Amino acid sequence: MSIRFGVSAILAVVLSPCAAQTVEPDPADIIAALIDRHLAADWQARGVKPAAPADDAEFLRRVYLDLVGRAPKVSETRSFLDDPNPAKRASLVDKLLTLPSHANHFASVTRNAWMPQTATNPQLAGFGFQFESWLRIRYRENTPADVVAQKVLGVPLQFAVVGNNQQFAQPLGNDPDGFGLAAFYQANESRPENVGAAVSRVFLGVKLECAQCHDHPFAPYTRGQFWEFAAFFADLSRLPNTRPSDTSTKGPQADKNRLTIPNTDKMVVAKFFDGTDPVWSDARTPRQELAGWLTRRENPYFAKNQVNRLWAHFFGVGIVDPVDEPGDNNPPSHPGLLDDLGAVFAANKFDNRLLIRAITRTQAYQLTSKLTHPTQADPKRFARMNLKGLTPAQLFDSLVVATGYREQSSRRGVQFAQFPQLGNPRSQFLNRFASTEKTTETNTTILQALMLMNGDFINTQTGFDRSEVLGAVVDVPGWDTRQRIEALFLTAFARHPTAEEAERFASYVDRGGAIGDKNKALGDIFWVLLNSPEFLFNH
Repeated sequence: MSIRFGVSAILAVVLSPCAAQTVEPDPADIIAALIDRHLAADWQARGVKPAAPADDAEFLRRVYLDLVGRAPKVSETRSFLDDPNPAKRASLVDKLLTLPSHANHFASVTRNAWMPQTATNPQLAGFGFQFESWLRIRYRENTPADVVAQKVLGVPLQFAVVGNNQQFAQPLGNDPDGFGLAAFYQANESRPENVGAAVSRVFLGVKLECAQCHDHPFAPYTRGQFWEFAAFFADLSRLPNTRPSDTSTKGPQADKNRLTIPNTDKMVVAKFFDGTDPVWSDARTPRQELAGWLTRRENPYFAKNQVNRLWAHFFGVGIVDPVDEPGDNNPPSHPGLLDDLGAVFAANKFDNRLLIRAITRTQAYQLTSKLTHPTQADPKRFARMNLKGLTPAQLFDSLVVATGYREQSSRRGVQFAQFPQLGNPRSQFLNRFASTEKTTETNTTILQALMLMNGDFINTQTGFDRSEVLGAVVDVPGWDTRQRIEALFLTAFARHPTAEEAERFASYVDRGGAIGDKNKALGDIFWVLLNSPEFLFNH
């Protein structure tokens, strides 16, 4: 079966009217096989020897971090490692996709990617939280990616005037999603050029803002093209105001679908990124026209961009990488794979969960991260799993799971707040470890290292007199030192220690460590594990 025929087979399964009436192959398996064929052909052509498959423990920790944003609990680890079911990996993924923590994690990841300014500018943080709350519901319901884009672009807006006559976009009407969606515009100052730049990056995968003041220096994007795209948001300059007497306009001279390029007399009319002109209708706003074009199945940008972003989440490197800088100087590593995945994604109504299920079933995703052959060194060949530094949220939430820490929160029934409160441990971690680096290029600063090694949080959670985990490990009747060491490894790494590790650490504890105190020595072991690269990386 050829690769292209494989795509046809997938489309037949997805689109067949009889699919619901007959027993069909799982589309996730077919898509996974398609991906595997593309990568296997690339490896063979380049003489690449892929790494060995990851063992169950390595896969378990990886998939928990990727899907729910934390390492697994000891009970979850034991249950999975002891399960003899050969299909347990696929079953685990299916289970994790239904958990609220999956929706929470992906909403946070998406908000950080789509609205990075809300993570670095405290004045915009509230807008990020509003939008993240809206995204959380979308992921919980598995809302198709095209519907999400249509909702973001089509929300009816008006201006509210607050404070010193500052204008903020707010929903028009009684749309229950309105305030979450309006936050996307508020975080971009409700300016056509800002929103246009964000939309082109998020939904097209193109940093069009590089052509805002002059033609793009490294890509064939012109200044006129930027402002033609921004003109789809010209209505933001003339939104109805909640103060009827206020008739002022905001931003560049604007009309429903046109903008004047700043510092020029040239007015441009909104035009799609591929150079075609919309068919204007009084029944649809320019933003709705853009959404309709963007999410068409045959659109060459949207589906591939969404697929590429999802791929980068799981592998640390996109098929086009960086994900929002495609062009002749940054071609896809596997163009045929990207084309086919985009086609399958669109044909299956932009179903995120199906694509996630497929990616996690591939040979590439289930390879070990251990480098076993020089040909595996290039991260863009996906011949082994790339090491990914934990995000601040993944790091803190994994520490919470490992240590049993319970953060005080004003939200009833919530163990630790999704939205960090100023000054609490989670907030300190997110602020101290905030980074715009790629996950595969994460570096720990001196301040971050000191916080992990000597910070109050770590010292408290690895101190025998205050650590719930250490207290529980010591109090188990009949356990010897090796069993206690094994429990700490399962807690920190979601795996059993090797024979050498068990011997070395047990010997240290039995000697009482540096001061002749076995309990203190056990705390030392826990501190070492939580500060080790194995804990700090997703591998």
